[in-house]
Amino acid sequence: MNPFEFSMMQAMSGMRVNSQRITVSAENVSNADTPGYQRKILLSEPRAGSEISFGALRTALDRTPGEQEFNPSHPMSDDQGYITLSNVSLVTEMADMREANRTYEANLNSFQQARTMYSSLLDVLRR
Repeated sequence: MNPFEFSMMQAMSGMRVNSQRITVSAENVSNADTPGYQRKILLSEPRAGSEISFGALRTALDRTPGEQEFNPSHPMSDDQGYITLSNVSLVTEMADMREANRTYEANLNSFQQARTMYSSLLDVLRR
């Protein structure tokens, strides 16, 4: 594999990862007011036996307990009248989204630069 293709593959992998990070954060934000919702996090696992480590992604649940609120009339309240709220912090999610967006843009820039260099090289070889 030539270096340009490798660079483009790395950039595409980075864009794919950050796209999924944005999706997971959007799911968390949309469920922030859902009682009992557990925040999702994205985990990367390296592929075994691969020279190129474009890891597989999977989601897991953040087991941090949510706040307890006293509301005995709520259908999801326990015996003492408390409901468990979600453990999603909107500030954290928005910061994660911003970071993923900027990293996506950086990978896109890297891909475009590698494509431009590859195209320029092909033009030089054609002459």
